[in-house]
Amino acid sequence: MSVATRFEKFLGNLALSSLQKEDAETKYNGVCSKLHSHYYGTTYDGNTKLLIGSYGKRINIRPPRDVDVLFMMPYAKYTQYNSQQGNGQSQLLQDIRSILLEKYTYVNIRGDGFVVVVPFEGGHDVEVLPGWLSTNNKYLIPDTHDGGKWIVTDPTAEISNLDDSDRRSNGNTRNLIKMMKAWQECCSVPMKSLAIELRAVNFMKNWQYYANSKMYYDWMARDFFRDLLNYVNGNCQIPGIEEKVNYGDEWKSKAESALARAVKACEYESAQKEDSATLEWKKIFGDDFYF
Repeated sequence: MSVATRFEKFLGNLALSSLQKEDAETKYNGVCSKLHSHYYGTTYDGNTKLLIGSYGKRINIRPPRDVDVLFMMPYAKYTQYNSQQGNGQSQLLQDIRSILLEKYTYVNIRGDGFVVVVPFEGGHDVEVLPGWLSTNNKYLIPDTHDGGKWIVTDPTAEISNLDDSDRRSNGNTRNLIKMMKAWQECCSVPMKSLAIELRAVNFMKNWQYYANSKMYYDWMARDFFRDLLNYVNGNCQIPGIEEKVNYGDEWKSKAESALARAVKACEYESAQKEDSATLEWKKIFGDDFYF
């Protein structure tokens, strides 16, 4: 079985099933429809929500993770919370929590810094980020830390950044990110998903085989780990805003181990020792990588 076929199968194993996709959609639409009904009093059609994070960027994998969704608040509510004495941002999250508890009375809903978390059994917890559309398609969102403040985020710029790279690379960028999220899951890698995403996009800008077929995916994984180690304690600009994401260094030993295994796996691939190569890939990516 060729390198391309085995990596194709691996990516297929990472994809959500139809039932899992339906489950995610039911949960985030249920949450957003409740908020829409409260704040707008009209029939919910999805236009007041924006999928962000891995689901909005189409880089979600199994097992099911949180679904991040931005709920677009009426402007009058910004005036209300902005003029409130004390931490208006915290009050906003508490009010959203109270609204959702009317529907999900059995769930331990909580505010968490920027979002309201609605946990569900079987995965697909929904993390609701309330926000207001500002200029240039950016959003004002709450940050409850240090007395509370409003900050700017630009999820559409993040999505466009990934879309551009994925088109240029014939779909390789998204596949690389999905593979690295499997590594993150399998090896308990303490690295933010956004850091992995942005690093993958930047890696693809300079990798010489960026648009080649899946026959090059063994080299892609190996070369990504090697490149990643150049950015210990580095940072990267988040698209659309001034903020940067810091890579940190807690993941360094995990990446070094992954690189050593990937180098060995590539050597086995070259020698056409597929069984031995697969065993090395499984150490990196988990049991979803198999014949």
